[in-house]
Amino acid sequence: MAEGESGAGGDGGAGKDGCPLHEREVEIRSARRAVGALTRPAGAGTGELLVYSGAAGLGKTAVLTEVRREARRAGCTVLFARGGERQRHEPFRVVRQLVQPVLAGLSDEERAQVFGPWEDIVGPAVGLLPPGGQPDPQGVRDGLDFVLTRLVQRRPPVAVIVDDLHWADPESLGWLAGFAVRARELPALLVLACRDEFPDDALALQRGLVGRADRRHELRPLQPASVAHLVRAALGAEAEDAFCRHVWAVTAGNPYETTALLREVVDQRLDPVEESAGQLRELAAGARGMTLRHWLDKIGPTTLRFAWAASMLGTDIRPDLAAVVCAQGPETAAESVRELRRHGVLTGTPGGRLEFVHPLIATSVYQSMPQATRTGMHGVAAVETENAGLGLLTASRHLLETLPEGDGEIVDKLRRAAREHLAIGAPEAAQRCLRRAISEPPAAEDRAAVLYELGCSALLTDPATTVNQLRLALADPYGLGPELRVDAVFRLAQALAHSNRLGEAAAVCAEEAARTLPGPGRLRLEVAHFMFAAFQSEDEDGPGRSRRLAEFGRMLETVGLAFSDTETVGPASTDIDSGTGTGAAGGPSPDQAMFEQNGLAHAVAVLRCWDLTLRGADREEAIALAESALPGGRLPRSLGWTNTTWGFELPGILGISYLYADRVDRAEELFTEAVRAYEVAGWSGGHLGFAYLLTGMLRFRCGALVEAEDYLRRALRIAGRIGPGVPLHWDAVGALAETLAARGRLPEALELTREHAFGPPYPTVMVLPDAPTLYGRLLLARGDAPGAAATLAAAGAALDARGWRNTVWAPWLGHLARAVAPDQPDRARDLAGEAVRRARESGTDSAVGSALRLSAAVHDRPRAAELLAQAVRHLERSPARYEHAIALVDLGEALGTGPAARTALADGLELAAHCGADGLAARAGDLLRGGAAG
Repeated sequence: MAEGESGAGGDGGAGKDGCPLHEREVEIRSARRAVGALTRPAGAGTGELLVYSGAAGLGKTAVLTEVRREARRAGCTVLFARGGERQRHEPFRVVRQLVQPVLAGLSDEERAQVFGPWEDIVGPAVGLLPPGGQPDPQGVRDGLDFVLTRLVQRRPPVAVIVDDLHWADPESLGWLAGFAVRARELPALLVLACRDEFPDDALALQRGLVGRADRRHELRPLQPASVAHLVRAALGAEAEDAFCRHVWAVTAGNPYETTALLREVVDQRLDPVEESAGQLRELAAGARGMTLRHWLDKIGPTTLRFAWAASMLGTDIRPDLAAVVCAQGPETAAESVRELRRHGVLTGTPGGRLEFVHPLIATSVYQSMPQATRTGMHGVAAVETENAGLGLLTASRHLLETLPEGDGEIVDKLRRAAREHLAIGAPEAAQRCLRRAISEPPAAEDRAAVLYELGCSALLTDPATTVNQLRLALADPYGLGPELRVDAVFRLAQALAHSNRLGEAAAVCAEEAARTLPGPGRLRLEVAHFMFAAFQSEDEDGPGRSRRLAEFGRMLETVGLAFSDTETVGPASTDIDSGTGTGAAGGPSPDQAMFEQNGLAHAVAVLRCWDLTLRGADREEAIALAESALPGGRLPRSLGWTNTTWGFELPGILGISYLYADRVDRAEELFTEAVRAYEVAGWSGGHLGFAYLLTGMLRFRCGALVEAEDYLRRALRIAGRIGPGVPLHWDAVGALAETLAARGRLPEALELTREHAFGPPYPTVMVLPDAPTLYGRLLLARGDAPGAAATLAAAGAALDARGWRNTVWAPWLGHLARAVAPDQPDRARDLAGEAVRRARESGTDSAVGSALRLSAAVHDRPRAAELLAQAVRHLERSPARYEHAIALVDLGEALGTGPAARTALADGLELAAHCGADGLAARAGDLLRGGAAG
């Protein structure tokens, strides 16, 4: 509702304009203080959250009307919205009421400044742009935060006022719960009014939002004196005290019920004397219940039919639309409006719209409809709402109220509405539409496709729903088409993987591949099987799977199917199983086109690169495979960060492979592109969290520890929103703990792992860095050498069985050597030597340098100095500046005295300080000042 319009009255406890509300002085003073604090001069205003709660009819709307007036008088920009009982299923409806009037009035320049980079994400949600794309809900909320913050900064101070919050749509309520925290830092006042009648699915948001209130006022019923004042204002000063007392007793001091009863007294021409008191209870029951008979007697069937239509449309009612829904011509509709206004049912607004005087009246009118009439009118409203240009987003809530009839057109509309809901970041609304479409039901041949759409709609937010619905789609007797079936299996596997069920994900792909006819679809499933198996922390046949992956990749190369993702057609080629080749016209066959579109060859190249990286094989071979997956030096479309063909995992492991091979330039390009792609697409959930994790790992590897900590904390915050136990949560906690320890804040790192239960049992998905190895390192750092040795030995056995020998991701050998050195020096040197040998196999300077540095820790000083000198030479050629700094400080300490020692320590100190490794810098400084380098 645009500010300046007059909201519904319905307070029952208010006198005429300018008269104080009865017994609401405390609440009004509280609002005035909040507005005063907000509008302090010189920009010193501060925001707060003010909540008014209470049962229906106690005057919350009247109080908010006074708050709005006070805010306008004080010069605030006022954003106002009201939840609607019938409109809870219109996503972002309350948000649209709040911001659309102001945003729609901005100039092009102002709009660009307010929206910034978020216009394509937020514009559809607030109704200023047509739906497009598929942002995740968190992205839309983040964009709304940005837009409202900019709006507050441009038009301060701002008062955001929401009435009937208990009927707000879940999407708006979720955003408000987050923005309430941010608003305290802005010149923005949030004022909310609600009953304690939130739906079960909104109770957590209610507690989070209302519980944050700086001030909360629970409205109470009126005392007898105030009710007597209302009675005499309505019936005349001669109303007897006993009659007034009975009115108070019958209504329990509820202002709305008091006003409704007094209307009945006036209609019945009842004298306000004690002898009439006996009739009050019956009149109050009728006024409170407002049955069909009550409304028929009060306003007649024609007018009631218009009221029914209005009650279905909710708040901010268009009279012309209500008239069409109830099949009344202009003259009849106009007369109905006059009657409803005369009887205190509807009130007008300056914009020519209508509202019910009180939400309780709207509820009563709606509930008085016979069920058949209600269902039929919702069906008409669905059609006419769409015809009126309000779109499927609005029309779909009416479709949800109709009875299933097997109407294919209804199914089609619900599916299209679901797509629009997804396009504004409202997956739960999409799922309501699709569930209703299934109950219609769709034609037998379409049912599996609808189940598939339902499963995919929850992929970003609810993997469990995705799993259940996609299993149903795949089991449907009519089934999905071949291409859609392959995609459904892949998405099912993704949902299982994101639920820490990687074994099931890999098995699903393998089983379906065995049932699929030869061709690109089957190949995609086979590649997906390799992909999900590659992420499992344990695999009984890891080395065998590596061999089969290499054979699979060579087979593709041999038959010439390694096409690029461009439209250029390569030489004639043959599918390895089906024997299909290029088409007769010289263009690609359908199978080849699908092969190109899916980027199978590039996906296999990435997986082979990742396999070689984890095995600690020669970096040149791994990099060659990585480069083959980047035609023209860029990610192909099929491997794009937001492309759903493969998901974010493949570009992610490609970047990590570059990182572990010391090609940080390539890794940085990929990770920077990931952050940008997800921010532009509005994917602010797990995808963006993963991009922050990767960027944090890159910064750590390059020795930018302060930046690494920042990115990893962002990743952890996003993981916390998703929920504990997800792979991102493990990754973020582990990487952040490693970073904190590197910065010299070991107690904080240990507390972080304790707080987040980072330790056994570990997830089935591999963790970056390797979780058991990191856990053992932390045990060693806090002085538990026996516990560290046992943990690291077990970690190493599992990794060796898997065939993973990468000493950067899991440097268990070097740290195990340190753990056993005091009691088993010979074993320690053997372990350290094996770590160096493995690192040299990869040929990566950072791996070799780090392994040499750890090896030095288990040798005597002269040999340690030799090893550390070698480590420094390798590390100075690598991007691993933090490792280089440690090696320099260790070398200076090992050299003992003399210029070489002092030079190493000074260089190490400078580099440690540059990296943000405060603990290492302090150690180097102590050594320089002490006798070690005397």
